[in-house]
Amino acid sequence: MQSNLVNFIQVLRTHEVRVSPAETLDAVEVCTTLGYADRTLLRDGLAMTLAKTPEEEAIFLLCFDRYFQQDFADFSASADQAAAAAAPNSLPAPDDATAAEHYAATQVAALQLAAEDAPALQTLLQTPLMQNLLSNDRTELTLAINRAAEQVGLAQIQIFTQKGQFTRRILDALGEEAIRNTVIALEQAQSPALPVLQRYRDKLREQVRDYVEREYLLHAEGKTRQFMDDILSKTRLNNIEHIYLHKVHELIRKMAKKLATRHSRKRKLLKRGRLDMAKTLRKGIPNDGVMFNTYWRQTRKDKPQILAVCDVSGSVAAYAKFLLMFLYSLQDILPKVRSFAFSSHLGEVSAYFAEYPLQKAIELVNWKYGGATDYGNSLVDFAKLALDDINSNTTVIILGDARNNNGDPKLEILQSIFQRARQVIWLNPESRRSWGTGDSEMLRYLSACHFSAECNNLKQLERIVDHLLKSSR
Repeated sequence: MQSNLVNFIQVLRTHEVRVSPAETLDAVEVCTTLGYADRTLLRDGLAMTLAKTPEEEAIFLLCFDRYFQQDFADFSASADQAAAAAAPNSLPAPDDATAAEHYAATQVAALQLAAEDAPALQTLLQTPLMQNLLSNDRTELTLAINRAAEQVGLAQIQIFTQKGQFTRRILDALGEEAIRNTVIALEQAQSPALPVLQRYRDKLREQVRDYVEREYLLHAEGKTRQFMDDILSKTRLNNIEHIYLHKVHELIRKMAKKLATRHSRKRKLLKRGRLDMAKTLRKGIPNDGVMFNTYWRQTRKDKPQILAVCDVSGSVAAYAKFLLMFLYSLQDILPKVRSFAFSSHLGEVSAYFAEYPLQKAIELVNWKYGGATDYGNSLVDFAKLALDDINSNTTVIILGDARNNNGDPKLEILQSIFQRARQVIWLNPESRRSWGTGDSEMLRYLSACHFSAECNNLKQLERIVDHLLKSSR
């Protein structure tokens, strides 16, 4: 059961429920304390241990019901009345429980009678699988299917095209091949027991197919989403089709949330320095003026700021869009962000993000500043707007391919920014092998950058923003 619990926790993780190793040990302790007799009690106990938000609780309850469902395989005659009636040379379909028992007994007798002249059928009837089928031992059959599924690694199923493959593997592990060979032998001998054995074979296949379908919905749903996220995070941003943009936006929110959790600032209570008497007295009012807690003054440090300078010309507009989306998704933990966009000329676009939703603001920026690229003229505009505001607490991020259409790169302006700023980061969506080729000025600009990187997908962007957050704390 502990193995099942660990597998269940893995399912929760694929559905984006965060479960740490310590919480896994807590869940094992809960199962040991509560036992497995009361399903509802166990579910509530595990929910209190593993689900930390209402959203995670909803996912937990759904996964719990799917994973620990109590349905047993049913191979009785009454379970398939319609199929039995439709089968050729079959007995009439049963109408009630008594008739169903009589119908099943008649079919068993027909098989036993035919076995006298068919050695293959006689051997088949002695196998545990066939005996469980004939007696409709639902518990043993269900356990056998579970064991076969674990043996073939059904929990690793990821895509829907694997369902048929795993169904066949489970059937082989159960020993269905013996039934299949016997059916062929009876068909060649034109035995009257053929329809009876075919029914048991078909019911076994149907139950295994249903089992694989349920497991696919349980295991593959989360894995498929993770697989899709991984593919999108490693795909060049300008190659992502429009129909996947909503998935990319959701992926950016997930990445931003993860980074926000990792880099959120923790409040520190000072226990030394200059006493903040006013605050200490105010906090003592509820205690009749008794100063149980003392508070200390702290010196405020100048907050760092980020200046994001994005090339929104046609060749790199998609990359600028996602960089801005990433930065503004981290507003709560990032230092102050000022945004600039340029192609042939540059302007500050921070106000767009303050006044409009993120998507609308990006559309307006692309519409106003898109066009042919002139890095030299844009650097002149940037110097006029922000050079005096750059100091040792400023990080300048430049996103662009540095292709200047053979114009003056104005390298001296970027060198002036380099001397003033804490760090200058240049993100280039082109491959490093392309830097300096054609009209690219990237190799010249590198002399005025503290850090440069190839950045053309979300995985690279996440890694760079993570580095930025570490350096700005």
